[in-house]
This record gives sequence, C-alpha cells and structure tokens, in this order.
Amino acid sequence: MIDGLPSEIRAALRAAADPVRASGQRAYMKSEMPFLGVRVPEVRHITGEVVKGVTDPEELRDAALDLWRAAEYREERYAAQAILALPLLRGDLELLPVHEETIRTGAWWDHVDEAAHRLVDLLDAHPAAMSVELRVWAGDEDLWIRRAAIISQLLRRESTDRALLTDVVEANLDDREFFVRKAIGWALRDYARSDPEWVRSFVEAHPTLSPLSRREALRRLG
Repeated sequence: MIDGLPSEIRAALRAAADPVRASGQRAYMKSEMPFLGVRVPEVRHITGEVVKGVTDPEELRDAALDLWRAAEYREERYAAQAILALPLLRGDLELLPVHEETIRTGAWWDHVDEAAHRLVDLLDAHPAAMSVELRVWAGDEDLWIRRAAIISQLLRRESTDRALLTDVVEANLDDREFFVRKAIGWALRDYARSDPEWVRSFVEAHPTLSPLSRREALRRLG
C-alpha cells in the first residue's frame, strides 16, 4: 500500500537515528535540512528491506516522490533516491522528470551526483533521446542541471558517447562555478581510463579549460 511505504521508511530511519552523528553530518554537508544521523549505506539497507517484494513500479515511484517532497530529514531524500536506484526503475525514461526534480530541488552535490547515476542508466537504455535531452541540460540556467549533464556518462567507459561528452563540456568551458569546473575535470578523468589519448588531445585542443578542470582531467595521466 503506497501510504505505508514512506511511513515505514520514515519510522525505520528515526529508529536508527544517532543525534551525535547527525550534528557532524549536517555541518559537513552544510545542509539547511537536518540529519537523523543515519549513514547512507544504512539508509539504503533500511529502504531496501521495507520495499522488498514490491513489484509495482508506479508504487515505488510514488513512494520515492512522497519521501522526497515531504522530507523533514536529509536521510528521507537519500531513501527516495535509493528507491529510484532499484533495478525495477532503472532505465525508465518516464522517470526523467523525477530525476530532474531531485536535481533542481536537491541543489547540492550529494543529491545531484546520485541522480547522475540514474542518467547513466537512462543513456544506456535510451541513447538517442537522452543525448538530445542532455545537450539541452548542458545549457540550462541551473548549475546543478549543467553539472548533471556533464557527469552523465561516468563509468560508461567504452560506451561513452564522445560527441556528447564534447558538447556538454564545451557548452560550459566559460562557466566559473566551482562545481561545474570540477565536474568537467571529473568527467574527462573518468573517460581517460578508457581512452587516455583522446582526453590528452581534448585538453590540448581546449586551452580555455579552467586550471581546475585541466588538473582533474590529467590527474592520472601525468
């Protein structure tokens, strides 16, 4: 029953709360939303136990949205994203607006980087549609949407769409936001595991890359 899943998860998270740890977590994340003090791996475990056996994608999606939108503690949003990461929901293009909502309203690196993993799933399942969408995202006014577009191919390795990677990075070469510049370096560094020469050539061909992006891109290449 949909009303039961979010309530069960909230109750289980509160039962696992650690107020001492919560204070440190909130300070580290610079979060306006308070923490319960539950570590992310434990949040995922608790969430998985509650939704175990649920086979209705719509029920899971609705539970995730309920947890996200009504969250009083940051762990409730981590739980929402844990649901969205379940195999039953991965690669569902209809969930793109949900992932976009978590990025725009989460608006911090922990939520955005987790949502980016779901973009990877969507790219694998729907490369044509997602490549169009991510090019649009790369020019969005929201820096977190731009960051998500840039890191949307992490761990794709040989499946990386180099044209897409080029376009989302080039669209943000002049961006002065730290989290965007860091994302550019991260995306290039990750792809360097598969094609270091391409990354070296890309960096050489783009002298306007910020020092941060360049340093991150070449970190493992010497």
